[in-house]
Amino acid sequence: MVFDSKAVKKYFSWALDTAKESHLRVLRDVPLFKGIGKKLRRKLLIDLIEKKYTTGDVIFHEGESGKAVYVVLEGSVKIIKRSSSENKTLAVLGPGSHFGELALIDQCSRFATAVTEKDSLILIMYKSYFDDLIRGNSAISSRILLNLAEILSSYIHHDQPERNEQKTSS
Repeated sequence: MVFDSKAVKKYFSWALDTAKESHLRVLRDVPLFKGIGKKLRRKLLIDLIEKKYTTGDVIFHEGESGKAVYVVLEGSVKIIKRSSSENKTLAVLGPGSHFGELALIDQCSRFATAVTEKDSLILIMYKSYFDDLIRGNSAISSRILLNLAEILSSYIHHDQPERNEQKTSS
């Protein structure tokens, strides 16, 4: 049996990091990863990229091509939409929130800009990694795809007030 020394080193350094347990708990509550067991969430934490941002850092700009989905592990991120007269904050996302999920389906242009509101630790899943998951780990990828469909469906229903009014009056 041959071990990849980089992978073994990464796993053991990860296992000795006490903050990782709290990150596992954060991932448990991320809607995109709903229904994924602890063992598979641990695999995601080991495989995905963690990046630290300082207050005011731009994660991506409106109009850029989407290449990844992001999960807030620590800190907070503002989602800002440009308008003719001013920038409008659409959301402030804290630990357990995800954003940029459309990049997993299509590398379309970003709808808004993401800026850190305070120092943050962000988990990044690139589309290329997700494509590899689809080919190699159906347990994770099928669950993420199902969750993504539910999330996108909720966005559509949220943006259709007349449909929501029909539901409440029924």
